[in-house]
Amino acid sequence: MSGGERPALGVGMVGHAFMGRVHSQAWRSVHAFFDVPYVPVMVAVAGRSRDRVRAAADRLGWASAETDWKALLRRDDIDLIDICTPGDTHAEIAIAALDAGKHVLCEKPLANTVAEAEAMTAAAERAAERGVRAMVAFNYRRVPAIALARRLVADGRLGAIRHVRAQYLQDWLTDPEQPLTWRLQRDKAGSGALGDIGAHIIDAAQFITGERITGVTALTETFVRERPVGAGGGERGPVTVDDAALFLARTTGGAVAAFEATRFATGRKNALRIEINGSKGSLAFDFEAMNELWFHDAALGDAEGGFRRILVTEADHPYAGAWWPPGHLLGYEHTFTHEIADLLSAIAAGTDPSPSFADGLQVQRVLAAVEASAAAGGGWTPVP
Repeated sequence: MSGGERPALGVGMVGHAFMGRVHSQAWRSVHAFFDVPYVPVMVAVAGRSRDRVRAAADRLGWASAETDWKALLRRDDIDLIDICTPGDTHAEIAIAALDAGKHVLCEKPLANTVAEAEAMTAAAERAAERGVRAMVAFNYRRVPAIALARRLVADGRLGAIRHVRAQYLQDWLTDPEQPLTWRLQRDKAGSGALGDIGAHIIDAAQFITGERITGVTALTETFVRERPVGAGGGERGPVTVDDAALFLARTTGGAVAAFEATRFATGRKNALRIEINGSKGSLAFDFEAMNELWFHDAALGDAEGGFRRILVTEADHPYAGAWWPPGHLLGYEHTFTHEIADLLSAIAAGTDPSPSFADGLQVQRVLAAVEASAAAGGGWTPVP
């Protein structure tokens, strides 16, 4: 089927900052590289400031701009709503969009509370009965190396999973004079490092292993409790979220796991790291070398064993074949293109995208269990 024969799918995006920029790049490029069943049309972007949203529309490739996200729901030329706003707005926008018959792509974490995530999941289930689909945007699932890791585990190459170690390490908050932003305020962000980056390693670990977290024991810490309000001002405001979260966990398959999320790891910029040890082998991944997966096959024995590097750029590796010749590396932005390609395919097939809102709800329940355990001094806390 040629590109001209594919139906159009009108997209409206809410928010145009960091996530809005990468989502826009993905919407612009997906049909040029993947054989998707729709041609996305970037109809409109919504933001609160008329001048800023108009400038964002021009810069990012959107045909028009709105200052009220509800206007997107009233437009007949928009079929899908892409939510790239802070967590405190996710539930209201997503539920309204689904009830209006619009497909939804929502950034992670799904919501700020379990109750919000439950309401969003219920709305998605109602909408699915009418053929309307919803997906939560855990883009790291679409790193080719992580998708390959999932394939190796599913094929039994690691055997029984015994240990999971997952870290997400950043350092952008180590300066105590870094201004107070919405990501440091509980009413807007829900939590700090835990929800912002910890949600990613929870989802990635469960995706790779195919197992869910059943319980946790946790601690959290806020190292800098007040920060400047705005640049150069004398006023300071309270930080109401965690700066770091660490927890131990068990999984449905009986594995033990250790997780760490911090924005205070000096020198680490975006080190999402996962190591999985099984009865037949192990895998190791670090996003700061995102095109590489390290694999140990225990069947080779000590003489020939040890970890070997797989450069995940071959045509038969997940997603990689749509891009460049082997050895020509992919980057962060490509994961969002893969995400949207999968979403468009699911919409056309009439199937629930993955990760679904139900998957996002399960991650939200893990986040809530971590906070509950930390608040109780680290006591064992089951995940419903």
